[in-house]
Amino acid sequence: MASFKPTRIQVYPKLGEKVTQDTLYWKNYKAPVQIKEFGAITSIDFSPLAPHTYAVTASTRVHIYGPFSQEPVKTFTRFKDTAYSGRFRSDGQLLVAGCEDSAVRLFDVSGRVAIRMFKGHTKAVHVADFTSHGYQILTGSDDYTCKLWDIPNSAELTSYKEHTDYIRCGITSKLNRDLFFTGSYDHTLKLFDARVDKSVMNMDHGQPVESLLLYPSEGLLVSAGGRYVKVWDLLKGGQPLVSLKNHHKTVTSLCLGSNGQRLLSASLDRHVKVYSTTNYKVVHNFDYAASILSLGLAPDDESIVVGMTNGILSIKHKRTPEDSKGAVQQKRQPAYRIFVKGKNYVPKQEDYLVSKPVRQYLAKYDKLLRKFNVSKALDEAMEQWTRLRKSEIPMAVIKELDRRGTLKNALAGRDEKELCQLLSFVIMNLVDTRFTATLTTMAEMLLDIYQSTVGMSSLVDRQLLRLQELLDKETEYQQELMEVLGMLDVLFASAHPRKEVTLPGDGANGLAKGGIPHRPEIQAS
Repeated sequence: MASFKPTRIQVYPKLGEKVTQDTLYWKNYKAPVQIKEFGAITSIDFSPLAPHTYAVTASTRVHIYGPFSQEPVKTFTRFKDTAYSGRFRSDGQLLVAGCEDSAVRLFDVSGRVAIRMFKGHTKAVHVADFTSHGYQILTGSDDYTCKLWDIPNSAELTSYKEHTDYIRCGITSKLNRDLFFTGSYDHTLKLFDARVDKSVMNMDHGQPVESLLLYPSEGLLVSAGGRYVKVWDLLKGGQPLVSLKNHHKTVTSLCLGSNGQRLLSASLDRHVKVYSTTNYKVVHNFDYAASILSLGLAPDDESIVVGMTNGILSIKHKRTPEDSKGAVQQKRQPAYRIFVKGKNYVPKQEDYLVSKPVRQYLAKYDKLLRKFNVSKALDEAMEQWTRLRKSEIPMAVIKELDRRGTLKNALAGRDEKELCQLLSFVIMNLVDTRFTATLTTMAEMLLDIYQSTVGMSSLVDRQLLRLQELLDKETEYQQELMEVLGMLDVLFASAHPRKEVTLPGDGANGLAKGGIPHRPEIQAS
């Protein structure tokens, strides 16, 4: 008796999965290293100088981590309350941070105690940054004011109170020491010039602004607030250039990567999205376990650091060619040793080959098919997890039953619950072009078998109405597509130039001059 052949599960290509250069580039990171901090991580900032340490602001501390360290190499704990916005100076020697107690503290990276403290705000300071020349500090507070401070004298230079709500983000120009931007919960962005006593440019984001980013050329400004990421053209007076709505929760942090060729945004929806700065389309997406509050990217994209609301710091390091080579060698060594085992043995004439029978492992639905229990085999393939996650398995069983001519028997004799389950599967996958032909046959069989029960069950009737609506919509789509194809045919036909075809003859239409074909005269004999 011939052995039973298991049901062949057809492997379909994953729809929508497109491998691009960006996909390969941004997937080339090792497994993340996770570090537990003392509270929600509100800020991450990389030092501009090698070895590119980074400051992590969480709870009442600012930790400084080395590029590959899993423990902080330096900790600043001189905060009475929650710390915010730890930022390095351009030389990497000083670090400034705001605090919930309204004070701003300046630290020497090589020391531990604050070397300067700036007091003048009345509420929490969420924004702290150095100006381009490094001798002044910009701060923004929940008291609606932003201030400039002189570091050598610890004195307040100027103060602006134009916002009408909390100032939660700000950034200084790296090309001009007098220019800086602020973003507020009053939905506005403002450009200030320290030489003028008021703002010189205003922009309306439309949502509470959470983060600001300035391009290296400083011709474009990026703002994040609500679900939107917006790009503003500063050379055209703050004109909006593009508005991106790819997140479904508040966007909390922004950064640039790939030498300004890629823009990254992090959100409370647990995603980090990578945009191309040429067309602002999403080219890659990272998923995380919790809502993201802060995001940092090392120079040359060597590592991605993400801080989350649950206090977890996630660090992904880029793979080096040595790492990839070592992983391949480690994976191949056992397989290669087994492959060459006995390779040099030369069989003799009197040798006998003893083959060990290979045991066949069958899935549960194959075991039932082997026993011709077609209804139970279909039920097993229609289990909830398999039905929802791997539609290929029930489809393979349905095709096998149809090939055997027993699909109608397997569908018959169903109660209300089982019939609704079958109809639900048909509705869910009918418009999938991979399954349409088989499920159309299955739907016709179900209607033939159970047409006499229509009107007896409200659940079954509801499923049949859904099936009818689905078919009506699909029919309308097909008709609209045919109309579009007809329009395209007309456009393509009109786009090609017409060519005149000249037939042989004296005239252009193949006729002799005068319109009558030329005939040779026949002489009478």
